[in-house]
Amino acid sequence: MNYSYPIDMDWSKEEITTVIHYFEMIEKAYEKGVSTSEIKEAYRAFKVVVPSIGEEKRLGREFEDASGYSPYQVMKMLKNATTSTIKMKP
Repeated sequence: MNYSYPIDMDWSKEEITTVIHYFEMIEKAYEKGVSTSEIKEAYRAFKVVVPSIGEEKRLGREFEDASGYSPYQVMKMLKNATTSTIKMKP
């Protein structure tokens, strides 16, 4: 990993940790696979920190630009998941 996570310097350390954990779950979905319950829980916590859809989209685009991993595509797959694990194709 040679990129940084999109964070807001106004967030508390706990909020930053929550957002980073969510983006780590996105990475995991691409690299190894992640359980649907694990990504759902990370997303719920993320939405407490980032309740605005516009802000969520902005952070998602920044993360995708830096990493190549799309939070949108992971969440889209999660919505339609029929298995207990999500594994994205690179």
